[in-house]
Amino acid sequence: MKKTCYVTTPIYYASGNVHIGNSYSTIVCDCFARYNRLKGNDTFFLTGMDEHGLKIEETAKKQGLTPQQLVDKVAESTKELWKKLNITNDDFIRTSEERHVKVVQQIFEKLLANGDIYLGKYEGDYCVSCEAYFTKTQLGEGDTCPDCGKPTRKIQEESYFLNLKKYSDRLLDFIEKNPNFIQPESRRNEVVSFIKQGLEDLCVSRTSFKWGIPVLSNPKHVIYVWIDALSNYITALGYGSENDELYKKFWLNGDEVVHVVGKDILRFHAIYWPIMLMALDIPIKYKLYVHGWFLMKEGKMSKSTGNIVYPMDVVNRYGLDALRYYLIREMPLGNDSIFSYERFIDKYNTDLANDLGNLISRTVAMINKYFGGQVVKPNKNYFSYDSQLEETLELTINKYNDYFSNFRFQNGINEIWNLISRTNKYIDETAPWVLAKDESQKESLNCVMYHLFESIRNINIMISPIMPDASEKISEYLGTNLTKFEDLGYGKTVASKVIEKADVLFKRLDAIKELEYQKEEALKKMVKPNDFKDEITIDDFQKVDLRVGEVISAEKMEKSDKLLILKVNVSGEIRQIVSGIADFYSPEEMVGKKVVVVANLKPIKLRGYDSQGMILAASSSKKSLEVLEVEKENSNAKVG
Repeated sequence: MKKTCYVTTPIYYASGNVHIGNSYSTIVCDCFARYNRLKGNDTFFLTGMDEHGLKIEETAKKQGLTPQQLVDKVAESTKELWKKLNITNDDFIRTSEERHVKVVQQIFEKLLANGDIYLGKYEGDYCVSCEAYFTKTQLGEGDTCPDCGKPTRKIQEESYFLNLKKYSDRLLDFIEKNPNFIQPESRRNEVVSFIKQGLEDLCVSRTSFKWGIPVLSNPKHVIYVWIDALSNYITALGYGSENDELYKKFWLNGDEVVHVVGKDILRFHAIYWPIMLMALDIPIKYKLYVHGWFLMKEGKMSKSTGNIVYPMDVVNRYGLDALRYYLIREMPLGNDSIFSYERFIDKYNTDLANDLGNLISRTVAMINKYFGGQVVKPNKNYFSYDSQLEETLELTINKYNDYFSNFRFQNGINEIWNLISRTNKYIDETAPWVLAKDESQKESLNCVMYHLFESIRNINIMISPIMPDASEKISEYLGTNLTKFEDLGYGKTVASKVIEKADVLFKRLDAIKELEYQKEEALKKMVKPNDFKDEITIDDFQKVDLRVGEVISAEKMEKSDKLLILKVNVSGEIRQIVSGIADFYSPEEMVGKKVVVVANLKPIKLRGYDSQGMILAASSSKKSLEVLEVEKENSNAKVG
């Protein structure tokens, strides 16, 4: 029976280039959408851009653009990338579009009228990069963001709040009654634990910047990114507009709604979004599939080490299908995965060039050699291996369908490759080159060729959501139009004629040569010492008051591995300075040093301690740091 399927990626923040990690979310959603279309399901696939917020405003200013100009540029480049990656999205929602803006304003006013949003005051720590607020207990060392590690800002402003506490028990009850709502189970448990610790009401408006959707009833406020961004899943379908047929079809009356997100935005989709839906009296129809991150062996991707991998870097050298295959196969749902070119090249050579590619080229070559390219369905089986291969094929189809339906792509691909391995083994078991020498074995040889053909035809249907380009070529090689989901199963082909010579699908790579190439490319990408920040004038520099100060005492900050609390004599004034140098200097080493101090830096609090300046240090890598010392000057000296 034909069903509806609505699948969404997170909408990506319009402030930078899309890397491998972002691409995974979109590619895996595309795979799911293609699989559902293969089954004949009425499928709608949404992706898009999250285009509001302080970070966009500041990034645009640095580039000499208006925020709208910046997001227009990023949206166009992202759309172009998705085309190159063969992404088959049905819509691309942008949060700066009028169709979205008007409905978000309506949503906000409805929540306000219902008492689910109220006006209050916010004071706390805010991360611009993550567009998120954090409590003291959530912050990292030195009041840094626990998600990205960057410094947070102290913010105090009038804000509207979404009443999360009101819906806390109701949400827990919903999760308990719908155990498949959040997958995998480990992420579900994480959410339940977070809710049980007690939810704080969520800040949902800002007044300190203008690039956002204004609150209709109080325009000095702009609607904060998460109410704005999360609403995209229904505004794209026409919720709140006159043209809401898609909303009714795919959400209200739909069979399956799937949100796919990375683990870093789990709580927004597992807590804030369902509570918003409850408050709006909209049914919670979706399943939430939460994936991990693609990491490098060194950890997170970083410009400083040159290890950021962009999708087109891989596509341009190794082809699109190789990238799609690797990303989908390597990421188990819920866990992180490592992207390394060593692993990529190994999987390319083993899985694609050897196992799949070689199977196809050998089979096409043998059918041409022994039967002039003709494939005819045999009247019976001749070997026990024939029925064994058929059984493996039918079992693989069932497992594949189960795994792909439940977003377990890695498991499904493993089953396909088990069938590929079994088919390659079947060639060795039946030894067609021996059968070909005996004219009396002509029928049994035909049976072997037919079994190989049918196995590859079925494999090809199953890999089509993963590797659409390769699948199209394989269909051409086989000369078959039996490529739909209902065509799965042994024995569907009556007769066919294969191509005279199949091109090599995946050319085997020279691993040593490729790894050397990638090392050279990483060095080119690395942020070099001469990649200076924007120029400043002498007038800018003269604003900085640099003085020599003598460290008279030092101690490690409690509950911190990186911070030292220094007492420094600066021009006769004893100042307390908190410095993140504990990995490189003990307190004893610092006492007596004459250091360079930024004396007119605005005082701040770090982990509850006042810091009245900054000492200067230099670093050539994450593993080295050296405090700048002055040997001959006294502690009253001014530098520069």
